[in-house]
Amino acid sequence: ATTTEAVLVEDLRVVYGDLVAVNGVSFSARAGEVTAVLGPNGAGKTSTIEVCEGFRRAASGTVRVLGHDPDREQRLLSTRMGVMLQEGGVYPSARPLEVLSLYCSLYDRGADPRALLDRVGLADRATATWRRLSGGEKQRLSLALALAARPEVAFLDEPTSGVDVNGRATIREIVAELAGNGCAVVIATHELDEAERIADRVVVFDRGAVVADGPLDEIRGGTREMRIRTAGPIDHDALAAAIGQPVIVVAATEYLVESAGRHTMAQMSVWLADHGIDVVDMRAGAASLEDVFRRLTADGDA
Repeated sequence: ATTTEAVLVEDLRVVYGDLVAVNGVSFSARAGEVTAVLGPNGAGKTSTIEVCEGFRRAASGTVRVLGHDPDREQRLLSTRMGVMLQEGGVYPSARPLEVLSLYCSLYDRGADPRALLDRVGLADRATATWRRLSGGEKQRLSLALALAARPEVAFLDEPTSGVDVNGRATIREIVAELAGNGCAVVIATHELDEAERIADRVVVFDRGAVVADGPLDEIRGGTREMRIRTAGPIDHDALAAAIGQPVIVVAATEYLVESAGRHTMAQMSVWLADHGIDVVDMRAGAASLEDVFRRLTADGDA
């Protein structure tokens, strides 16, 4: 995969009346990578994506998608960009094969509507109306419509929302294929476990600003957590004082240190041995994306 910046956002501000929804946001998304944009509701991620898509105008700042201004050159970009909206956008009586055929002809990029329908697992629903599709089926059809562009950059809003386990696996495969073919895939989602499965890069929004931006492994691996289980209860406040880190009581004899440093395990081992405490289990590892997200955002609500 290449590392060309397909999406570049610099010092972006989006304003609704007196409300500053996006305040000085900067990040990039590269060709051949999956960039997950995460954040609590109202954090500004959707507004930012809509500016990138050319659906919303920025108050100030610079946005470039494939080197073009999405506000002034939206028509040109629309032939190279795939967009998956969170919901709606399809007439209730439209049928999947019909609407997909229309999209493929409008983009005129050589995509085969029947093959796309089969790829998203909807071949047997080709003639059902949109209103009769389940929520997950609608999501998969919306993804197929984005694929009709054979996009160089794809913006996918909550692509796995309401999708069952098999459908999620299909969507993850398609996203990986897109990136593998050099597409820059930008996913806005609140589903942290899905982001952790598919993202190469993570951008975390909170209160209209970017609070973390980097490769998934770096974002997650920069913070380590440590869990211990002891034979009996301990004075966790005394342990916290000894290691210089808060110790959280998870259960009666299970304890968690959320931001463990390199020497924390050794410090804990010495303290536990000095106090004659038997350790049943002790483990350390990279924190999950959810753990990191909760620490970065104000309320941890995705």
